[in-house]
Amino acid sequence: MSDSNATATKAAAPPGRAAFHLSINNPIVRAVLAQLGVALAVALVAWYLVGNTMDNLARLSIASGFGFLDREAGFQIGETLVEFGPQDHYSTAFLVGILNTLKVSGIGILLATLLGVVLGIARLSSNWLVARIAAFYVETVRNVPLLLQLFLWYGLLTEGLPGPRQALAPLPGVFLSNRGLKLPAPADDPIWAWVAALFGLGIILTLVIAAWNAKRQAATGKRLSMLPIGLGLVFGLPLLVLLASGGGAIDMPVLQGFNFRGGMTLSPEFAALLFGLVIYTAAFIGEIVRSGILAVPKGQTEAATALGLTRGQLLRLVVLPQALRVIIPPTTSQYLNLTKNSSLAVAIGYPDFVSIANTTINQTGQAVEGVLSIMAAYLIISLSLSFLMNWYNSRVALVER
Repeated sequence: MSDSNATATKAAAPPGRAAFHLSINNPIVRAVLAQLGVALAVALVAWYLVGNTMDNLARLSIASGFGFLDREAGFQIGETLVEFGPQDHYSTAFLVGILNTLKVSGIGILLATLLGVVLGIARLSSNWLVARIAAFYVETVRNVPLLLQLFLWYGLLTEGLPGPRQALAPLPGVFLSNRGLKLPAPADDPIWAWVAALFGLGIILTLVIAAWNAKRQAATGKRLSMLPIGLGLVFGLPLLVLLASGGGAIDMPVLQGFNFRGGMTLSPEFAALLFGLVIYTAAFIGEIVRSGILAVPKGQTEAATALGLTRGQLLRLVVLPQALRVIIPPTTSQYLNLTKNSSLAVAIGYPDFVSIANTTINQTGQAVEGVLSIMAAYLIISLSLSFLMNWYNSRVALVER
């Protein structure tokens, strides 16, 4: 090709797009080589660690792999959401541990959110005493290690309460002793299945009506009060079924011998872990809620007040919806922290997943597989929770037009 043709080709190339040259001086080539170098280094380190671990396991005659999950566990678990006995497999024991972790984490997140919102609003209260009490709570609780708080609650519940024979009875059928909290529970009656189904149906209908109500408000400016509608659907429908059927059978706790029989038990270990997690996490959520409310421009409050909204309406309809954009991202981190902090249950004897995995490791000697199982379980729970909260955050995010 002649010089004149080459010059014409260069002139015909699109402006701003330089020709690619395979050279070490090319920034793209250097970036790709750097990435390959890092990936190779990580692979070599992983290969060395895995190989060294396998050699040590072989030298100690320790079996590797997850085949132990099909073996008989041989130990009992104090609290289970599914049937479990010593003859069941280690895989079932792991399932019990995961369910116990999800139970305390789910209830803890719900209660910590409610208490945190109350604390955040109380810190901004115009009442001097309420604001100072909330500030004292937050500053005290969040600066004391959670593990110490768990020991405190466990000691109060096991040493500060009387035995079953002298149990406190604040309500009929409710007993509080150092064996835990005994509550009446639904007995084996088919009507409770209908009650549970209607309770779930009420929640679904409430969500559907709330979505329709939001669209109606955006289109017409008119809005229905969702509180009586939601209460009627969620609790009213099951209550009507109970009244129509004459009520369901109740299993009442009764003192027999040295302990109570029947009913539902809230063990001291579970209660201490739940109280500790809720009280500790609520202090941080309270500060997040307070900062979120303060982030709402003051003009919004003044405009709502000028329209004649009451303080409750101002908070519910104007301030909190806008504050959610600031509150949700850091609150997601607190939810993740609460879930991971539930692993401290091993210190007070609650059979969460870490506790059961430790027992399995002690019996089988397969520490690598046990620790990998713990890491995988918490990773999946954390990623699922993060995905759910990010989805909700995208729903309430400010959309600019």
